[in-house]
Amino acid sequence: MAVINEDMNKDKKNVSTETAKKINMTEIFSKTLDDETIHTDASASTLADFLINEENYIKEKAKQHDFSFEVKEEYDRLITKVQSYNKDPKALEWINKAYNLAAQAHGKQVRKSGEPYIIHPLSVAYILAELQMDLPGVIAALLHDVVEDTEYTREDIAKMFGEEVAFLVDGVTKLSSFHYTDKEDQQTENFRKMFLAMAKDIRVVVIKLADRLHNMRTLGVFRREKQQRIARETLEIYAPLAHRLGIYNIKWELEDLCFHYLHPEEYKNLVRQMKQKRRAREEIVEETMKVLKEHLDKSGIKAKVTGRPKHFYSIYKKMKKQHKDLSQIYDLYAVRVIVDTIPQCYAVLGLAHSLWKPLPNRFKDYIAVPKPNLYQSLHTTVIGTQGQPVEIQIRTWEMHHISEYGVAAHWRYKEGKANGGASRFDSKISWLRHILEWQDTSNSKEFVNALKLDVFSDEVFVFTPKGDVINLPQGSIPLDFAYRIHTEIGNHCVGAKVNNKMVPLDTKLKNGDIVSIVTSKSAKPSYDWLNIVGASESRSKIRSWFKHENREENIARGQGLLVEEANRMNQDWKELASRNRLDEVVHRVNVQFLDDMFAAVGYGGITPKSVILNLMNIYNKEVKTREAAQGAKSAKAFEQLKTEPKRKQVAPNGVLVKGESSLEVHLAKCCNPVPGDEIIGYITRGRGVTVHRLDCPNIVNTDEPERLIEVTWIKQTSGTFQVNIEIVSYDRTGLMADILAVLSDNKTSVSSANINVNDAGVATMRLGIQIKDLQQLEYTMTKIRRVKGVHSVERLKGRKGN
Repeated sequence: MAVINEDMNKDKKNVSTETAKKINMTEIFSKTLDDETIHTDASASTLADFLINEENYIKEKAKQHDFSFEVKEEYDRLITKVQSYNKDPKALEWINKAYNLAAQAHGKQVRKSGEPYIIHPLSVAYILAELQMDLPGVIAALLHDVVEDTEYTREDIAKMFGEEVAFLVDGVTKLSSFHYTDKEDQQTENFRKMFLAMAKDIRVVVIKLADRLHNMRTLGVFRREKQQRIARETLEIYAPLAHRLGIYNIKWELEDLCFHYLHPEEYKNLVRQMKQKRRAREEIVEETMKVLKEHLDKSGIKAKVTGRPKHFYSIYKKMKKQHKDLSQIYDLYAVRVIVDTIPQCYAVLGLAHSLWKPLPNRFKDYIAVPKPNLYQSLHTTVIGTQGQPVEIQIRTWEMHHISEYGVAAHWRYKEGKANGGASRFDSKISWLRHILEWQDTSNSKEFVNALKLDVFSDEVFVFTPKGDVINLPQGSIPLDFAYRIHTEIGNHCVGAKVNNKMVPLDTKLKNGDIVSIVTSKSAKPSYDWLNIVGASESRSKIRSWFKHENREENIARGQGLLVEEANRMNQDWKELASRNRLDEVVHRVNVQFLDDMFAAVGYGGITPKSVILNLMNIYNKEVKTREAAQGAKSAKAFEQLKTEPKRKQVAPNGVLVKGESSLEVHLAKCCNPVPGDEIIGYITRGRGVTVHRLDCPNIVNTDEPERLIEVTWIKQTSGTFQVNIEIVSYDRTGLMADILAVLSDNKTSVSSANINVNDAGVATMRLGIQIKDLQQLEYTMTKIRRVKGVHSVERLKGRKGN
């Protein structure tokens, strides 16, 4: 637990018993892994006790009016923690100055829980102090919401605390000054800003992780829908980011908190099962530790032997992935051995294998081949006492510190160049530099999807012929390997050898493969490569080559693709593409000239569909302007509609008609709108209002615009909606199975399927799938595009008259 000084303990006695109990509940968040002994899930179980009783805790907080003790405790706790590693006497003066500014700026602001807002920045700063964050980082944590939520500006912070602190504060400040069409767009822009700042200074994202961790700890006060939205975002972005940066202490707690809010029943059930068998687990672990410690002492190896902490979400993931129940999970029994040197690690491994029989295929050497986040340890599973499998993890003290604190270990080692601290740190964040390469050609949603699919996905580790380890996203092919080595090697690639055998360029790489690339000076990229590479980094570099090398060809190709896309969407290109409309689209897609837009479509920087949709949007607005004169007819038709018998109530299908909630509403089968689509209603005689997508051909080409009426989605919709998609791919064995596997992984069911294969071996699949909203549809289509051989995935709108 956190160290609490004697004066604070005296003060605590003066507080009511009820308040003291509430404070004790919050102390669980001060527990570090150094406190673990044989209690293999102590930290997670303590957190679980808090979460399961969270509702009572929130009720108690709501009754409290005076939080001065909590504020003083948080401040004193922060000072004590900083003093434990920062001996600069002026450091506390700066922290006190930052605290006073934050307290004055936030003033009487309160959080949803009723606590003074200042408790949040104090808690964030304490989390960072646990990671031994440097002084500018701690100060920035105290001030991280001042610019966003108060009248102070970035310039004010720079004047008082310097440019370094101002940059860190600005890096975690949301983009609240911009206007976005919805919260999702704003959040994706926030992620983009955070990652750009993060690539310049890693402390930005460490502060953001601490900020998100404290927000997750206090998430219980919000409504269920908001809890799940924030938890899902945390599990998709922040927890994988903490893992990628190696900050295990933050990663496990974020995951367990998300598990609790996303799957409360499964969480409670697993906690109950773990509690029932905890004593038996501890006996096995304790006996294994005793035997191992005795033999280590006899061998003269100085080591610390402890139980290895287990956390509920990691157990739950293994149960789901392996389709097993709790009794079938091997590494519930785990021991950790920490020694001084690497040779001692291998000596301990040999000793363990001499005492117990190792399980085959359960040994992993992360010392020789570290993980991308620089995690290092030896892992082995043996048949231990009582015949139960016991996992043994062996590492040095330095490896232990890096495995728990990850990139934050840099604060400790950054002065020790002899230890290779700088090079280790550079290796840990090298993947951030790849993110910057996506900025030219990716919009915000594509950027976040690429993060989820590439940066935070499972990885494959392959070797160069010289034995260097290269990590790539799972599903990568030799072309991805070539582009990771160097852009020019990728651009001039003509073939590849895997394990000394020539293979096709679209061969999926596996762990342990030795890859070499065959190049030719006359070779150049092919447009087909955009559809077969597995990493967004590779796709970005291919697009970049086409962007700069073949401008005239790209312009012609882009024009052809736009005409094809217009035809596919049942639109007349000549009617849509007036010069005025094209010029407006050029402005919307942020290019300077019309030919620039055609070229970008040609090399894949802009999708043909986005251009056509923009043209249709402009065209529809022009139509609406012409319809304004016919408003009286529409109003009359609407009044007639309201007098017809009502057969449905309360916003059926999640749609409101001009604020009305009692009209009969149908979703059009021709275009299948889903939450997130831009929609419009069509007044149908005797059948109420039929809701279409705004770009539906039946709406664009209607002869009765006076029947159109404004409709909107309600904020919360339930159930699923059918969407028809078309997949064009090169036919091969197992293609449909791979696509269905992607749909299954994304919890998307298939309601209809139609497949045709032409004489050229091109398969066209039209699938009806059930999805919740537009976001799930876009993510699902992105994943299908990654399937080997898939050329394109598009959403169908139906045909005129359907």
